Order: sequence, then C-alpha cells, then structure tokens
Amino acid sequence: LVLLTFCSSAALAAMEGIHVKSAEFTLNGGEYYLEANFEVGLTHTLEDALNKGLPLHFVVEFELIRPRWYTLYLWNQSIVELKQHYRLSYNALTRQYRLSFGALHQNFDTLNDALALLGRLRPRALIEAEALDEGKIYEAAVRLRLDVSQLPKPFQINAIASRDWNLSSEWFRWTLAP
Repeated sequence: LVLLTFCSSAALAAMEGIHVKSAEFTLNGGEYYLEANFEVGLTHTLEDALNKGLPLHFVVEFELIRPRWYTLYLWNQSIVELKQHYRLSYNALTRQYRLSFGALHQNFDTLNDALALLGRLRPRALIEAEALDEGKIYEAAVRLRLDVSQLPKPFQINAIASRDWNLSSEWFRWTLAP
C-alpha cells in the first residue's frame, strides 16, 4: 500500500510543471517559422487558485542568437526575440475555462483541453530567410512559463517562497545552420 501511494504521488508530481515535447524552427516559402509543443500540468495550488477565480498569465519566450566566441559568449548578437502572452481563467457561472491570446478567446469545458491548446504553439513566421547568413551557426531557445509578475501582489510574495507558484519549463535549446 505504501509503495502504491508513493508511485501514484510520483506520477502526479511528474504531471505537474511544464515540459517541452518538441520545438523546431523551419524554413518555408522564404521565411522561418517557429512551432513548439509543451506538456502543461498545473500544481494543485495553481489549479485551486484558478478555480477560485484567479486568472493565470503565461508567456512563451523565444530567442534566436548568433554566438560570438571571441567575446567569450558574453555579447552574443540577438537576431529575434518573441514574447507571446496567454491568459487562462475560469468562469464559475458557465463552468468553463477561457484561454485568451490578445483579442482572441476560446472557451473549454475541461481544464485539460485548455492546457492542451496552451501547450501548442502553432507555426508562426518570425524572420525572413535573407536575414540569416549562410554558413553561420545560430542558437535557438524556447520556453513557456507562468508570469508571476501578473499575479496580485500577495500571490507574488507566495511565488517567491513556494515552488507551487513557480511554473516554468527549462529553456529548450538547439542549433541552426541555414
């Protein structure tokens, strides 16, 4: 019984957090497109706060840099930076979750459906192919995180002291040679 309880709590802990499943930067029609997939699982504390009416703000961050070895990688050249903001909220009256991106909104009956769409970054044109030099090496990095600066001030203090309020994927990095 103890072993079963330990295994089930370990499985729940593995489901919490944000993990990068895949990310790619592909050339199509003279432009480079970013596409990424994340696995998003809220902690029990965040899910409880969401269901009590606290909206959660998420940010997808992407950067493309050209590393400069001769500056000891301290002053790398930034080529593209992207920050895409999402807002996840719950409406107790309709019992639906709402995912917002700018002026676009979509409602979901279950939290899992909303988190699945939050975790899918569809192809988005970021840069023209001519902007990247052939033969040069570039480094791309992407992550998804909960933006704790958008939380009310008392919750920001909780976020400093508790891991339950800090939800972020690791930076997923790869190299690109056009």
